[in-house]
Amino acid sequence: MKPYLPTGTVYGTLLNFRAEWDALSPHMHAAPYKAPPEAPILYVKTANTFTPHGAPIALPAGVAQVEVGATIGLVMGGSGQVAGCVLMNDLSIPHTSFYRPPVKYKCLDGFLGIGAALRTDGADPASFSLEVRIDGQTCQRADFSELVRPPAQLLADVADFMTLRAGDVLMLGCNAGRPLARAGQRVDIVAPGFEVLSNALVGGQP
Repeated sequence: MKPYLPTGTVYGTLLNFRAEWDALSPHMHAAPYKAPPEAPILYVKTANTFTPHGAPIALPAGVAQVEVGATIGLVMGGSGQVAGCVLMNDLSIPHTSFYRPPVKYKCLDGFLGIGAALRTDGADPASFSLEVRIDGQTCQRADFSELVRPPAQLLADVADFMTLRAGDVLMLGCNAGRPLARAGQRVDIVAPGFEVLSNALVGGQP
């Protein structure tokens, strides 16, 4: 079976888990923002980042470790409806900018692991949960009932300022405490009802 890869634009969402929001809330009142965000904070994962399930992901030379961003993406169908859901591993070089996600840390070649198949049973994504396992050891858990904006609200709030087209993907966000992984390790994202998303990290990308 040919692995799934997005046919549209992939959007990430920041500050959408309550634990992440709470951890960063003290900084929201500092300059230059001085207030919590009122709309979803989105960023784009460009097509050069797409890596299918099972394929290796090369870390750039000089990068010792990357941040694992385990999440679920809502894959859009026609008329603004969700056609399915997919596991995603939104890798990034560790950084501290959450209001304006830097492309140079999040959009390196291969930095988005993508699950092999869509889940299309119509289940509410707010009922989903996942685990991150690095070399078989569980390092993080995420329960999507703990979102600041549940899936339906996130879609509605995004629709207030932009149109998601068929094939686009909207990631629901990553929980706080994102684990770090290095070259030579395997990252598995496991969730009930989904095929496991697995990618090995390798070194040597120039």
